[in-house]
Amino acid sequence: MRTEQHHKRWNEVKTNDSWAIFKIMGEFVSGYEKLSKIGPCVSIFGSARTKPDHKYYKLAEEVACKIVEHGYGVITGGGPGIMEAGNKGAHIAGGTSVGLNIDLPFEQHDNPYIDSDKSLDFDYFFVRKVMFVKYSQGFVVMPGGFGTLDELFEAITLIQTNKIEKFPIILVGTDFWSGLLDWIKATVLDGFANVSAKDLDLIHLVDTADEVIPILDSFYKESDLSPNF
Repeated sequence: MRTEQHHKRWNEVKTNDSWAIFKIMGEFVSGYEKLSKIGPCVSIFGSARTKPDHKYYKLAEEVACKIVEHGYGVITGGGPGIMEAGNKGAHIAGGTSVGLNIDLPFEQHDNPYIDSDKSLDFDYFFVRKVMFVKYSQGFVVMPGGFGTLDELFEAITLIQTNKIEKFPIILVGTDFWSGLLDWIKATVLDGFANVSAKDLDLIHLVDTADEVIPILDSFYKESDLSPNF
């Protein structure tokens, strides 16, 4: 009897998975249709927990303003903290401000600085991550938590394995990122040889908004602006 009950529940799971495919497809279609029209953008990542009076909130806002002033739009995860700062900077500068929001049990809610026609909501992290990678011409990564690290290493992995075209990945905040980079160089590269030295060339470390723009501009003097796959 118990074996039959387990088998039934497993079959129910498989049936639910099959129907979920249609919801996943819907999120992909909606994302592709909206984001294909926004033009070249740069994604800004960082903690949802960063408060408006924090130096990195203000720096993210400044970075976003300069990105817009140099002809790019801004994409964020659509929530509070650094995401809000990125959308706010883009909004203040009069540029494209995109928010890719996701339904979470805590922290996440739409911020008020997203363009009304450029706010998308997702249930699936992996669909949302595809949108970030496909339509971003660069990643600006502010201090953050596991979600921020997830996006960072996802992009590095996809570029490293030639699954997407190379684009600039810019870490902002030496005091936050230097320890991680030192560990990667000393342990992952030198100690275990689990990455190549050239893989680290994908990453730029800066401390100011003024350092971000030359990295983007110099890269796109030699490369075309286009979706990444």
